[in-house]
Amino acid sequence: VQLQASGGGLVQAGGFLRLSCAPSISINIFNDMAWYRQAPGKQREWVAGISRSEYTNYGDSVKGRFTISRDNPKNTLYLQMNNLKVEDTAIYYCKATLPIGGAYWGQGTQVTVSS
Repeated sequence: VQLQASGGGLVQAGGFLRLSCAPSISINIFNDMAWYRQAPGKQREWVAGISRSEYTNYGDSVKGRFTISRDNPKNTLYLQMNNLKVEDTAIYYCKATLPIGGAYWGQGTQVTVSS
């Protein structure tokens, strides 16, 4: 199983990006899905999560600015990131968790926010 993450790039502070994560199998198989990020020199940080029933929750640093969603027909997980800040600069990873346990990670996509 592979998770293909995309959508990262360079953007100015206050701008926006939308990250995508496309699994190689049906997204309906997964229970929880999530986005994490890792900035240089820091530990990987949970950003946002969404359940199979589309219940969402967010880290305090992104609440009100980021929106996680899963589009079953398009078989894609999204992270809409608005009002980006310099401190959002990181490699962003998607994660998908199976009902029986175990999880898969995407390869990461770089987000760089300039001041």
